[in-house]
Amino acid sequence: MTHCTRQWLEAAMDHHKSHNPDPSCQRHQSAYRRERNDSGRNHREFQNVRSNHHHLHHPYQHQSGPTPGKNPPSSRGLSTRKENYERDFPVYKQPVEVGCFSLDSERRFFNDSRQLRYYSEPERNPHFDLKDGYKDRFIKRDESVKEKLDHILRWILANRSKLSSKVATTASPCALDVDFVTWRGHLTKLLTTPYETREGWLLAVTRFRNTLYISEVETEAARRELENRTERHQEMMYWGYKFEQYTCADNVHSSPDPGGVVNTNEAFCTVVQTRLTDHRLLFSGEVDCRDKDPNAPGPPACYVELKTSAEICTPKQRSNFHRFKLLKWWAQSFLPGVPRVIAGFRDHDGVVVTVETFPTSKISHLIKSEPNCWKPTVCMNFCSDFLTFVKRTATEDNPSVVYLFSYEPHRDVTYSIHRDSQYSFLPHWYVREITSSQDLH
Repeated sequence: MTHCTRQWLEAAMDHHKSHNPDPSCQRHQSAYRRERNDSGRNHREFQNVRSNHHHLHHPYQHQSGPTPGKNPPSSRGLSTRKENYERDFPVYKQPVEVGCFSLDSERRFFNDSRQLRYYSEPERNPHFDLKDGYKDRFIKRDESVKEKLDHILRWILANRSKLSSKVATTASPCALDVDFVTWRGHLTKLLTTPYETREGWLLAVTRFRNTLYISEVETEAARRELENRTERHQEMMYWGYKFEQYTCADNVHSSPDPGGVVNTNEAFCTVVQTRLTDHRLLFSGEVDCRDKDPNAPGPPACYVELKTSAEICTPKQRSNFHRFKLLKWWAQSFLPGVPRVIAGFRDHDGVVVTVETFPTSKISHLIKSEPNCWKPTVCMNFCSDFLTFVKRTATEDNPSVVYLFSYEPHRDVTYSIHRDSQYSFLPHWYVREITSSQDLH
């Protein structure tokens, strides 16, 4: 057992003895331990957050930062300054699962839950070897294939009866009763943008039949990072999938099979509907597993997010964990209403030395002692204002027109407009099917 691990376990034991844990790194970490009955909490827990910052600069600023593409940028951009978004927490409706889909070992789409797995709780200190199988039992998805929104669009075509607008008219054609369709991961990037200081992003937006579709475009920096990944980096990415294999069973009565093949083509995805202020959202996100308990609440409240992270041994490591990792974990799980994140903390050699549970509703409380740390209200208000900015900007209803929104750290969000370009992402089969089905009405 490593020295770090001993400190961690001692801190965890101390937490059970006292409600006022010592502020040291290891003891503070142990305070994250929460009972499982927290998992059913209402996900609007931040609804009553209040802020004193009501009269700040308006987030829509005139500026002329660089934008990719040949077109000159608009003179209007969207500020990403944190202080502009310290308002009351916006209305975020409880996410409702409207469907799901599965991707098999060859990345084929199925409109069902065949790939859903069940969480099998491990020992507190399981010593899982995350390196096992990397060399001989690993099938890796081809990351050079850009799937865009294709899987979500297939789900929409298979489930149009759930989404058809009841108020569509010839004057205002709306094929789907939602304002935005996207991946959960794209929304996660928006939530974290006010605190993102290292990576930019590109989001392509197309308005079609009065619904706005948002699809990520790979940045040049991301392309270079993918090409230049070290072998160590590749192996560490595998570790997260391996942790899932150690803790997930194929059905409620079976046990995990860590001797099997890890195939990252396989996925189970939830599809949820919700509303952020006046923005009606339909998005999909991958789900690691669900609670085995037959009395668990229905989805998405029964879902579990699995993570791995380096064990924490110093105050600096704790601070970085609070500032960066917990922000992304919270955003990713809060959006679809996943109530808990279960993390395997590993040593340098890829061995899980302890497992901790983080209720999503408690994560924002864990970082309050961290000076100048992230705030959920800033994240959600920025996302809401960005969606408003998109609605006002992407006005031409045309599947071949792309509004490309660009963010670089410490800069405003800008955009450029592209017609029949490399950025077009709505496939012809989807446009044709939606158009023909609506014309019949």
